[in-house]
Amino acid sequence: MLKVLAAVVALSTYGFLPTLASAEEISCNAPKDQWQKPEALQTMLEAKGWKVKRIKTEDGCYEVYALDEKGARVETFFDPASLEAVNKKDGD
Repeated sequence: MLKVLAAVVALSTYGFLPTLASAEEISCNAPKDQWQKPEALQTMLEAKGWKVKRIKTEDGCYEVYALDEKGARVETFFDPASLEAVNKKDGD
């Protein structure tokens, strides 16, 4: 039984660590004078069917908390100059 539990813990930790590493590496480097307004990002996402709950600045990126077009909670980082998604994480 302990071997099974140890295997489950090891596998779940292995699956979790890459998510942590990628979240820590997120960084956007666009100069502030090239940033688009958060409202432009919100308008773009709402046109795709998203329901934006919050947009904040984190590590030079826009961090968006929203429900996507399928109704799933997401936390996504966007480059503030291009408004391109840098990563997407499922909500908890």
